[in-house]
Amino acid sequence: MLSAVDKVEAAGEDGQREFRVAELAEAAGITTRTLRFYRERKLLQPPRKEGRIAWYGEAHLARLRMIAELLERGHTLGGIAELIGAGESGRDVAELIGLEAALVAPWSDETAVHLDWDELKAAFGDQLTEENTAESIDQGFITVEEDGITHVSRRLMDSTTALVAEGVPLSAVLEASRRTQEHVTAIAEIFTALVREHVLGALAADNPLPPGEAARLTDRILRIRPLARTVTDAQFALAMDRRVRAEYDELLRQRLEHREND
Repeated sequence: MLSAVDKVEAAGEDGQREFRVAELAEAAGITTRTLRFYRERKLLQPPRKEGRIAWYGEAHLARLRMIAELLERGHTLGGIAELIGAGESGRDVAELIGLEAALVAPWSDETAVHLDWDELKAAFGDQLTEENTAESIDQGFITVEEDGITHVSRRLMDSTTALVAEGVPLSAVLEASRRTQEHVTAIAEIFTALVREHVLGALAADNPLPPGEAARLTDRILRIRPLARTVTDAQFALAMDRRVRAEYDELLRQRLEHREND
């Protein structure tokens, strides 16, 4: 026996299947009460009326599935209503969702790592102090658990343990980390301002985006993201070249002065 989802109770003028309220709710995996709530919030298009019967089409089902996906991503109903309202004003909802995903997608690809207390003691010895632990927590790197800690980045954890193994005090590594965070935050602000002013300016305007503009902006964002990392990596490497050369020249100058004084 076919379910209500599989039945074609009626066909609209375009030949697509249509649903009564209960059938649409079942097809979307929601209750009829939820469906009516969406109607009241104007999240769902009005149905086609045939006498006293309301018929819903595949476009309604697609809208309900989109709402479910947005809710799963953490959107509020108010935010969803805004997106849908934008789409009904000429901006395609799917393109806006894609643009949002491109904008807020994580930049980091770090993997977390867990170390138990024995591993931490072996790596840091008596440098595993309350002060250093508190500093790591404050910088957002670790969470302390009963059996050890979890670090947000395996690469940063491995680098920290390697530096300590080379004789750099853990407190000095953490101080350098805090100072580095301040600088990279400033770099991130520069890039976000650049993109906001020269790429995403249309989003700040009151007028709706023209058709297809959200998709074009999404493509641009996806192209720009790796460029930002490339520029930052290149700038850092060049800065290190300049700084190391300057430090080395200064060291040679001091050694020469010392010899002359002797």
